[in-house]
Amino acid sequence: MTTSGSLENSITIGLSQDKMAAYLQFHTRDDEFSCTLEQLEALIKLRGVLFGIDQELLQKIAENPKAYFQSQTKIAQGMLPRTGEDGSIKYVYNLHDKALRPQETEDGKVDFKEISQLKNVMRGQLIAEKVAAAEGQPGRLVTGEELPAKRGKEAYFKLGKNVVLNPEKTALYAAIDGMITLTDKSKINVFPIYEVNGDVDYKVGNIDFVGTVVVRGNVLNGFRIRASGDIRVIGGVEGAELTADGSVEVTGGILAANKGVVRAGKNVKSSFIQDGNVTASEDIIVTQSIMHSQVRAGRHVICNGAKGLIVGGTVQAGESVSARTVGNTMSTTTTIEVGVKPELRQELLELRQEIRTVSDNLEKTEKALVLLDQLAAAGQLTPDRLALRVKLTATKRQSAEELAVARERMLEIEKSLDRIDAAKVVVINTVYGGTKIMIGRNTRFVKDPTQRVVFHFAEGDIAMSAYY
Repeated sequence: MTTSGSLENSITIGLSQDKMAAYLQFHTRDDEFSCTLEQLEALIKLRGVLFGIDQELLQKIAENPKAYFQSQTKIAQGMLPRTGEDGSIKYVYNLHDKALRPQETEDGKVDFKEISQLKNVMRGQLIAEKVAAAEGQPGRLVTGEELPAKRGKEAYFKLGKNVVLNPEKTALYAAIDGMITLTDKSKINVFPIYEVNGDVDYKVGNIDFVGTVVVRGNVLNGFRIRASGDIRVIGGVEGAELTADGSVEVTGGILAANKGVVRAGKNVKSSFIQDGNVTASEDIIVTQSIMHSQVRAGRHVICNGAKGLIVGGTVQAGESVSARTVGNTMSTTTTIEVGVKPELRQELLELRQEIRTVSDNLEKTEKALVLLDQLAAAGQLTPDRLALRVKLTATKRQSAEELAVARERMLEIEKSLDRIDAAKVVVINTVYGGTKIMIGRNTRFVKDPTQRVVFHFAEGDIAMSAYY
């Protein structure tokens, strides 16, 4: 049996630099060496190891030490601290309701009846409550010292129009009767609704309204509707300009004759789009057809109703495009692009121009400061030049900050161009020749009609698999 003194000479207990692990190393190769579990535990405790000890492993070492002569063995593991759960905002209504997607019935038709349900509230009614962030779980080093944990990030209300906080800032209430709407950057608003009982024409004129607009007729060629909430048109939309921070719904379809534009901060829903220019930050949902149009959606373009036809023009979506039929027997050029949010490409171009401009201005500012610094060193800095020097110093600092923010954002966008694993184009019936499929930076031309297919990115190229 080994004595405690000889055990200390035969075994070294070492700690990792961060004290998150402890290791046992033998210095003997004596086949007669033996020790007990109690001796090992005493030695480990003597060396300051008090937490995370692998008792089962120690027992194995005591029973057969020779098996561990040739290696360093980890005998204790610390525990990292765990950050607490972040706070959140709990809404009375589900404002992020995924049920806004169309539901397909057994006969292949799409039911939009439940998509545009208004979230109505009365003045003083509770809209949302703040759920506080949770405390984290402390960690512990193998030496027993506690590692403090971070509390989760607190959630904050993003206040829009016609809402008020309670004094404790833990609950949000409606300031007027109206409809709850999430707009840009998830701001919470309560908007009243403006209704037009007929067409938007010369009798009504252009509409610019801080709420939701409902038109119980048509929007005629050349007119404009701007809404901070939603726009709902019971009739059709001609070559008009519709811009909503929320969603746009057109029951009678969009027949634009390559004039006007429809823009939505959330979704666009329409029976059809022909010769139109339509953009949505989230989804574009069409029951019948998209023909010869420029269509851009931040997430999905869904055109898989009973007809579900996409032909001509360009359809872009950040995540996916789904249709029953793409192209036609005449091989009309039709472009489908997924995997990159359309607005990000434009933002990337703008950022590159901004970086060039700010960099040029920063270079000019630095050259001017060098001259002023030289004058200051020579004692020739007049009061006017001193004021200019202070101003240029502040300008330099601001320009450097703007440049850093722009470069960081540009890097984020460039990285997103390669995140295309989930992007796909789904064709439920037939895709015809003349169709161009683009996923991220990759392109594939369809030469022959193909039925029931899904285009996706795999192994560095656009792959094609069967649709089930």
